[in-house]
Amino acid sequence: MDATLIAVAALWGAAAGLLLPRAAYRFSVEPEEPWRDTCPAGHALTGPARGWLGSARCAVCAVAVPSLPGGAAPEAPASAGRGRYAPAVVVPSVTALACTALAAATGARPEAVVWLLLAPVAVLLAVIDRRVHRLPDTLTLPLACATAVLLGGAALLPEHGGSWTSALLGGAALGGFYFLLFLINPNGMGFGDVKLALALGVALGWYGWAVLFAGGFAGFLFGALYGAGLMLARRAGRKTGIPFGPFMITGALVGLVFGGLAA
Repeated sequence: MDATLIAVAALWGAAAGLLLPRAAYRFSVEPEEPWRDTCPAGHALTGPARGWLGSARCAVCAVAVPSLPGGAAPEAPASAGRGRYAPAVVVPSVTALACTALAAATGARPEAVVWLLLAPVAVLLAVIDRRVHRLPDTLTLPLACATAVLLGGAALLPEHGGSWTSALLGGAALGGFYFLLFLINPNGMGFGDVKLALALGVALGWYGWAVLFAGGFAGFLFGALYGAGLMLARRAGRKTGIPFGPFMITGALVGLVFGGLAA
C-alpha cells in the first residue's frame, strides 16, 4: 500500500508541477504591477483555468517567455518551435520530490491527502518569492484557510496522526512570531512572510509543538546558511535582502516529514 501511495504521490507531484510554470510567470511581478496576462510580445496566454495553469508557451511568436520578470525575451530559431518561459524539468521535479517525501513519511493517514494538495501551492510560492521577493496575498491567505479547513476535515477521519486544535494554535503561534519580527525589523522581514507563516504554522502544529519548533527553526537555519554562503562568495552584504519564503517552506517540509515519521 505504501509503495502504491508513494508512486501515486510522485506522479501527482510531477503532473501538478507541470501546471505551475505559467502561474509562476503571471504572478512574478512587482507589487504595483498587474498580473501578467500576455507573453512578452503581447500575445494572450490561454489554457487551463483561464490561462493560469500550464507550461506557458507562446505558440504564436515562438519566443521563450523569460524566467525572470523584466528581462528581454531571447530569440528562438524557427526550429525551436514553441518557446518555454521557464525550465521544463526543475519545478515538476521539485514538486514530485516533495510529494514523494511527504507520502513516504505520512503513509496512508488522512493528512497525507492534505499535504499532497497543498505541496504544489507551496512550491509555486517558493518560485515566485525567489524571482521577485514577493508572496502574493492571492495565494498565502487562501493557503492558510485551506490548510486549517482541510486539516479540520482530516481530524474527523479515523487514524489521523495529529490534532486540529494544536494545528490552529501552531498557526497563531508561528504567525504571531513572524509578525513580531516584522514589527521589530520591517525591512528584514516582509509581511508576506507573516501570512505564509500562518499556513506553515497550522501544518506544523498538526503534529505538535516539537514539530512546529523544529520546522520553524529549520527555515531560519536554511536561510542563515544561504545568506552566509552568499557573503562568503562576496555576492551579498549584511544588508542584502534574500527571499525567505523558500527557506520557510523547505523548513516546514523537513518538519512535516519528521512529524509524519514520528506520528
